[in-house]
Amino acid sequence: MKDNELIIEAQKFLGEFRLSEDFLSAGSVAAALVTESGNIYTGICIDFACGIGFCAEHSAIAEMLKNRETQIDTIVAVNKNGLIPPCGRCREMM
Repeated sequence: MKDNELIIEAQKFLGEFRLSEDFLSAGSVAAALVTESGNIYTGICIDFACGIGFCAEHSAIAEMLKNRETQIDTIVAVNKNGLIPPCGRCREMM
């Protein structure tokens, strides 16, 4: 899979929406990854006011692990402005 195709896959899930409270949201960042075996997994972020949210990359990686895969070939994250780099927490997880 080409990088631009993976970006398009992540963009399919992008779109912030509110959760149970006005200050809680999800979907402002979306991620997609492709494993060494060629499978694609996606995720979205979950933003909480307390700062312990869940990054989109974490969500995609959790989906990958749920399917018993462990090797990421390529991973991307996007927000409304385009491609974004992973945060330190995501880099540590990868």
